[in-house]
This record gives sequence, C-alpha cells and structure tokens, in this order.
Amino acid sequence: MAPTETTLNQTKFVLPNNDLEQQGTTLEIETKDFDYSRRSQWLRAAVLGANDGLVSTASLMMGVGAVKQDIKAMILTGFAGLVAGACSMAIGEFVSVYSQLDIEVAQMKRNNESGRGNENIEEKESLPNPLQAAAASALAFSVGAIVPLLAASFIREYNLRLGVVVAAVTFALVIFGWLGAVLGKAPVLRSALRVLVGGWLAMAITFGLTKLIGSSGL
Repeated sequence: MAPTETTLNQTKFVLPNNDLEQQGTTLEIETKDFDYSRRSQWLRAAVLGANDGLVSTASLMMGVGAVKQDIKAMILTGFAGLVAGACSMAIGEFVSVYSQLDIEVAQMKRNNESGRGNENIEEKESLPNPLQAAAASALAFSVGAIVPLLAASFIREYNLRLGVVVAAVTFALVIFGWLGAVLGKAPVLRSALRVLVGGWLAMAITFGLTKLIGSSGL
C-alpha cells in the first residue's frame, strides 16, 4: 500500500504545478499583447502628428509661394509654421493629458476612501505623463514639418522649388499613410490614397485661395 499512496501524493502535487505554469504562460501572453497594443497606439499617434506637421507646413509654404517667389519668405513661413504648430500641439497635448491625469488621480483617491486602495499600485504605474506626451507630440509634428522645409531650402528657382516641395510632400504622405494603415490594421492602399489626396487638396486649396486673394489686390 505504501507505493500506491506515494504515487497518489505525487500526482496531487504535479497537477497544480501544471495549472500554474499554464496560468503564467497566459499572463505573459496577455501582458505582451497589452504592451504591443499600447505601443501601437503611441506610434500611430506619432504618425498622425507627423502628418499634421507635414500637411500644415507644406500648405503654408505653398500659400506664400503663390504670391511671393522669394525663397526667404517661403522658408521663414515654413519655419514659423513649424514652431507655432509644434508649440500648439505640445500645449494641447499637455492640457489634455493633464486633465486625464487629474481624473485618474481623483478616482484613485475615491478608491482609497472606499477601501480599495490595493488596486492603486498598478494604476500608479500606468498614469499618463503630461510632459512626455507634450514632448512626443511636438517632436512628431516637427518631424513632419521639416520635410517641406528641407525640400525648399536649397532650390532658388521658383517653379523647380514648388515642384520639389510637392514631390517631397507626396512621398512623405505615402509613407505616413502606409505606416498609419499598418499600425491601425487598415487597408494599406486605401489609407495611403486617402492621406495622399487629403494632403494634395490642402496644398491646392491654400495655394489657389492665396493666389486669388493676392491677385485681387486686397
């Protein structure tokens, strides 16, 4: 009877260990999926910020280029758009994330008062950082805005400069549209075309309206 009892005891201890290993593996997979999801959201937000910087700065430069052929005026306009846009994005992101932080901190205080303070340990680690979000937003905008600036900086001939800016922006729009589609798990071709056409429309409308107003003598 002794060997039989020993075998039964061993069996009792082995099964829970297998269950714990399976649970641990499941938790690791869920953690990896969660981390990847959060990382994808940050990357997608960065791509969208860069696209905003690209389109807005290029449109400003094309608008000024419609009435002034001077390269200095075009570059200064693009640089002003980069600085203003980056500051605007950073401030907006800071205010938005700080509001979210206040809400989450208030919820944690309510949890402490209701006796659920143990849940706050993990929540503190996942609290948003307003300064980090503001810096990332400003950087993403600047990365996109620098593309038309670099494209126009070294070309003095007016028509060629406009063509190079449009070509550089077109290439960047396709790249940003592709990245946004991959990170958002959307159809790549449709997403890239949507971003490309939107950027072209923004530049064309800005160029056309500025040309119209400039030629009317207002």
